Amino acid sequence: MKIGILTSSRSDYGIYLPLLKKLKSDPFFQLEIIAFGTHLSSIHGYTLTDIKKEGFKTIHRISSLEKDDSQYGISKSYGNTAVKFSEFWKNHNFNLVFCLGDRFEMSAAVQSSIPYGVPLAHIHGGETTLGAIDNVYRHQITLASKLHFTATDDYKRKVQRLTENMKYVYSVGALSLEGIKDYKPINREEFLKAFQIKNEPYALITFHPETVAIDLNKDYAQQMRMALEILSARINLVITMPNADTLGSLYRTQIHLLKDKCSDNVVLVENFGKGNYFSAMHYSKLLIGNTSSGIIEAASFGKHVVNVGSRQKGRAQSKNTFNVDFKATNITNMVDTVIKLPIFTGENIYFKEKTVDTIIETIKMYDKL
Repeated sequence: MKIGILTSSRSDYGIYLPLLKKLKSDPFFQLEIIAFGTHLSSIHGYTLTDIKKEGFKTIHRISSLEKDDSQYGISKSYGNTAVKFSEFWKNHNFNLVFCLGDRFEMSAAVQSSIPYGVPLAHIHGGETTLGAIDNVYRHQITLASKLHFTATDDYKRKVQRLTENMKYVYSVGALSLEGIKDYKPINREEFLKAFQIKNEPYALITFHPETVAIDLNKDYAQQMRMALEILSARINLVITMPNADTLGSLYRTQIHLLKDKCSDNVVLVENFGKGNYFSAMHYSKLLIGNTSSGIIEAASFGKHVVNVGSRQKGRAQSKNTFNVDFKATNITNMVDTVIKLPIFTGENIYFKEKTVDTIIETIKMYDKL
């Protein structure tokens, strides 16, 4: 069975990884990686290198992103991606192609596949993020897909309503949490040394733009910087850099200003990679920002999350998450409260056993239909 994997960023690749390793080791499958988006961007760490390290036999490379991250630039990148993939789908056939999440690049690749009837399997459909235009992209991808693997039962029901089809929708849990019960972090000293992080308590931080309230991002980025500047006097900050979203450069600029002013207590990381990122989460005191990993993964590490703004609004949350608006004083006050809490010991609503095995068993059955 010939399987294609659409991966457009460090984030979806890290989520895919447990599935990729099992597909690669199973002789039933012929696995081909289709890498595009920020994987081929030097600004975002050229994460194609991480894919190559896994030793996949076939890696297709499709470069289409503009450096401009304005609304015009993102729209042009979307068009470039659709055009590049129209040629790719013309020349390549698959029994099934996996797509994941809600990135605009992923949506463009998927929309381009529709005239070719490419059979798609979508992971993480049915979710809601009211503060991000990704909400639209996610539903577009869902409607174009044949198979669906959702993270919760509620999301399964939403996909069934959206597609008006009760078949081929499976609730499997969050793929990134596969094997989390047996997870062992990198040695603490080795990890801290590798990323030049002080052997002191730190907060793990990731901020992305709010791509619905687009005109507010300049103020939001400044509020973020002001809050983090105050917090840097109380705890060290380890910051992962924004993705290639509309006006992500506004946040990058403010983060670099913060680093220039508070260099002793701030560490910037373009791309941890999944193993290092999970170790960073494991050793952190708490998470701050508006990334999906705070909502989906942090509870499994016993970490509380200060979730800022509306980017993740509407996404189901475990009880480790505390929401706050994009105002510096409110962010710092919430962090002051949350940082005093004991380790989180509650349930992660996104976790299910044997997520990868369920997906693989399902697509083997699908191949026989």
